[in-house]
Amino acid sequence: MADSHAKMTQATPQEIIISVLAGLFAPLLAIFLIVMLVLSIQDKHLPDTTSEAAQKATLDRIKPFAHLVALDANAPKVEKSGQEVFEAVCTTCHTPGALGAPKFGNKGDWGPRISQGYETLIKHALEGIRQMPPRGGDGDLSDTEVARAVAYMADAAGAKFKAPEAAAPAAPAAAAASAAKPDPSKGKAVYEANCAVCHATGVAGAPKMGDKAAWEPRVSQGYATLYSHALNGIRGMPAKGGNAGLSEADLANAVGFLMTQGGGKL
Repeated sequence: MADSHAKMTQATPQEIIISVLAGLFAPLLAIFLIVMLVLSIQDKHLPDTTSEAAQKATLDRIKPFAHLVALDANAPKVEKSGQEVFEAVCTTCHTPGALGAPKFGNKGDWGPRISQGYETLIKHALEGIRQMPPRGGDGDLSDTEVARAVAYMADAAGAKFKAPEAAAPAAPAAAAASAAKPDPSKGKAVYEANCAVCHATGVAGAPKMGDKAAWEPRVSQGYATLYSHALNGIRGMPAKGGNAGLSEADLANAVGFLMTQGGGKL
């Protein structure tokens, strides 16, 4: 009986291996199914990168913190129109109606405000009110620019406010009256010392010395106007060409020299 029992319980190596593999199959299958389940859940939670909102959010995250803009401190300030101020400053809040701001063009939002009057709305815009900071958060805006933006937004909602217009330029004849009579022969030295930096090369839109085509529309304005532009500055040209110590007599001579070289007559 003992020999018979030993024969029944004895197993071959192959049988042992098969038994071990059979025992491992169930836990391995369970692990495999768990891994597949986790991967499928992760696939369903992939971030949305195709929608317009997702793309906008991505652009907001990678946009630069600031922009470097080179400005000529001596250049005269060119005031923006109401629309330009709105698009540069006000649209951030007034287009979506953020922080309680009345939406652009929404008569229901603007009606109660328009009834307060133009002057009151300008005062609120200049000083700030509730969530809106003074001047919409742009301290560089002038009173006139703020008033224009207020009129632009209110008029789009049904108001009939009249935005302030640009101030009339000073009469050039008055400025020229204080200048000595130009002597172009003396103006060449002044030109070479002060004006040649821009007018010899045409940098920043300056008309080149002797370029009659470039000077023709300027010469047609007359000496008084050209002198006034040189004295007070215009567009990219600073007052007195950037030399505040230049006398009016020397400035007049330089203007006369450039004007005659450009085909004009004094």
